Amino acid sequence: MAVHIELGDIQAEVIRKDIKHLHLSVLPPMGRVRISAPQHMKLDTIRVFAISRLAWIKTEQHKMQAQPREAPRQFLTRESHYVWGQRCLLTRHEHEGAPKVELNRNRLGMWVRPGTDEARCQELLDGWYRDQIRATVPALIANWSAVLGVKVDKVFVQRMKTRWGSCNPTAAAIRLNTELAKKPAECLEYIVVHELTHLLEPTHGPRFVQLMDHFLPHWQQRRELLNALPVRHHEWGY
Repeated sequence: MAVHIELGDIQAEVIRKDIKHLHLSVLPPMGRVRISAPQHMKLDTIRVFAISRLAWIKTEQHKMQAQPREAPRQFLTRESHYVWGQRCLLTRHEHEGAPKVELNRNRLGMWVRPGTDEARCQELLDGWYRDQIRATVPALIANWSAVLGVKVDKVFVQRMKTRWGSCNPTAAAIRLNTELAKKPAECLEYIVVHELTHLLEPTHGPRFVQLMDHFLPHWQQRRELLNALPVRHHEWGY
């Protein structure tokens, strides 16, 4: 069961887990603070740790709150959408056939039945973005699994509200956000390497950073690029 601690004007959620060390996260969209803590660690110890990281917490919150948001989508012809970092203009076609989305250079075509609402259009486009990730990621995983010397048993692609990706080292499974199909391809590669590295080091500690530096030099630049790009208007990096 989660409890909350006050850090001045910031409230942090504390979740007890079967872990050895504290882990602090600042979560999108607006910088909610979460601390994962060992089961029996005293709350005062957790509070002292959080206070020592207060400047970092505020910096991360400021970045998230300042991050540009996409405008709400209406799915009208000539509306801008993004595919692999490139701006594409939408053309909406209304017909009685099966709904579909197709990309032709910088034109994104959407075929829907007359009267289809925005929610259904969003669902259709989300599915198309998911398919783009699913088509692209197997080659990336095959390549980087060999480089890192790891094995991935399961890959899930889905809408994620607070993360670009996640890893379950025990199950050798990773999850990727469908929104990555909107971003430059090097951002997807960075997230794939990030999650695969968690199979070698589950935390974000010094060893994780050393591994990332070794396998993907300048990975911080890719992270900064990803987290500087506009995010979905009702959601929020990483």
